[in-house]
Amino acid sequence: MVTVTDMERVPRFRVLDAMDAPHEGRILRLRLETGATPAIADLKGARLTATSSDGDAGVLYVRAFAVFGGRTSDERLARSGRIDVVVEPEGRNLPVGARWEVRLEP
Repeated sequence: MVTVTDMERVPRFRVLDAMDAPHEGRILRLRLETGATPAIADLKGARLTATSSDGDAGVLYVRAFAVFGGRTSDERLARSGRIDVVVEPEGRNLPVGARWEVRLEP
């Protein structure tokens, strides 16, 4: 059973920027808003739920990490609260953009 405390620990990110990846998928620049800081190992291959302010929602899978600003690490994510991920949508092509909320599925 999921408790309120468990839900508070679920990482929720805000999309700061989104762009098409060079080969396929989308690159999302994320900022941790609430919840526990996840480990990089927990994010690799993770299932994310993305929700827009209009109520559009869908599922994304983390394929890789973009390294625009340097190497991805647990320490860097904990310090800055930001991470760049390459994602693929599940099913229909989801137009994820800035200000969408992204939640890591438990």
